[in-house]
Amino acid sequence: MGSGRERWGALREIAALFLKLGCIGFGGPAAHIAMMRDEVVRRRGWLDDQAFLDMVGVTNLIPGPNSTEMAIQLGHRRAGWPGLLLGGALFILPAMLIVLALAAVYVQYGATPQAGALLYGVKPVIIAIILHALWSLGRRAIKNLGLAAVGVAVVAGYFLGLNEIALLFAGGAVVMAAHLGRRAWLKQALGAVALPLGLPLMPLDAYSAAFSLTALFLNFLKIGSVLYGSGYVLLAFLQADFVERLGWLTEGQLLDAIAVGQFTPGPVLTTATFVGYVVGGWPAAILATVGIFLPSFIFVALLVRVLPWLRRASWTGAALDGVNVASLGLMAGVAWQLGRAAIVDPFTIVLGLASLALVARTRLNSAWLVLGGAAAGLVFRLVLGIP
Repeated sequence: MGSGRERWGALREIAALFLKLGCIGFGGPAAHIAMMRDEVVRRRGWLDDQAFLDMVGVTNLIPGPNSTEMAIQLGHRRAGWPGLLLGGALFILPAMLIVLALAAVYVQYGATPQAGALLYGVKPVIIAIILHALWSLGRRAIKNLGLAAVGVAVVAGYFLGLNEIALLFAGGAVVMAAHLGRRAWLKQALGAVALPLGLPLMPLDAYSAAFSLTALFLNFLKIGSVLYGSGYVLLAFLQADFVERLGWLTEGQLLDAIAVGQFTPGPVLTTATFVGYVVGGWPAAILATVGIFLPSFIFVALLVRVLPWLRRASWTGAALDGVNVASLGLMAGVAWQLGRAAIVDPFTIVLGLASLALVARTRLNSAWLVLGGAAAGLVFRLVLGIP
C-alpha cells in the first residue's frame, strides 16, 4: 500500500466516500452501485470499468446485499483489510442509525390514529414496489422454461411449508445438474436436498417461541449467510422466521419494517435493525444488524481472490441462475401473503394500482412513492374522516 501516510490517506478517503454514500444512497442496490461506479471509476480513478464490472459479477456469486459487498470489496481494493472493514461499516452505519431512530418513534407512537393512517397508505405502495421488483428481476432471471419451472416449483414448495433455505439450495443444485447434463449429478443433487426439503419449517430456536437475544442473532446470522438475490428476498425469511415460526412479529409490523427500509438510504437489509428494536430494544437492534451483515464481510474476505475464477466457471453460473429464480419464487409467495394484509378495501386497491403504474412507467424514487402513500393514507383516514 505504500507508506503509513499514504495508508492513512487512503483510509480517510474511504471513510469520507462510504459515509457519504451511506447518507445519500437512496434507490436500492442498482442505484448504490451506479453511485459507486461514478465515484471510484469516473471521479477518483481507483480502477477501470472492466475491473469494476468484475467486482459486480463477483458479488452476484455470494450471499448477501450486493451494494454492501461492493463497498467492502472497493475498500479492500483501495486500502487492504482495514479498508475492507471501514468501507462496509461506514456504508451501513448511517442507515442503521436512521432506522434505529425511526424504530424508537414507531414503538412509542405506532399505535396512534395518525401513525395508523400513515401506514394504511404506505402498505399498498410497498406491495406495488415488491411486485415491480419481481417483474423486473424475473425478466432477467427467467431465461428459459426450465428456470421458469424451478421458480413455479419453489412457489409451490413455499406454500406447502418446505424449508426456504433448502428451496434456495435445491433450485441451485437442480439447475446446475441440468446444465452439466449428467444423470448421476442430477441424482446426487436431488439426494442432497431431499432431506432438508422434507424438514418442517423450524428456526434455530425451534422449540421455544420465547424471545432471546441469542436466537435473534443466530436467525439473522443464518439469513445473512444464505440470502441471494434482491434485498426483497429478505421478506421471505422474515415472514417465515419472525412471523410464522417464532411469532415475534405480526404481518402488519413486517410491512411497517419494509416501509422504513424503503424510505431510508443505504442497504435495504437495515430492515433487520428495525425488526430487532421492535422485538427487543436497542441491544437486539445492534445484534440483528451485526448478524445479518457479518457474513458479507466474511465471504468477501475469504473469497476475494477465488471468486474471479469461480465467476468464469459455467457450472457456478448455472447454480447462481437456479438460486436467483428460487429467490424470486420465495418473493412471490411472500408478496401474496403480505398483499392480503395490505390490500383491504377499494382505496388500497386503487392506491396499489396507481403506485404500480408509477413505479413501472417513471423513474421516481421509491422513497417518494412511500411518502406519497403515507400522505394519501393520512388524508383519506384523518382529513376526510373515512374509517
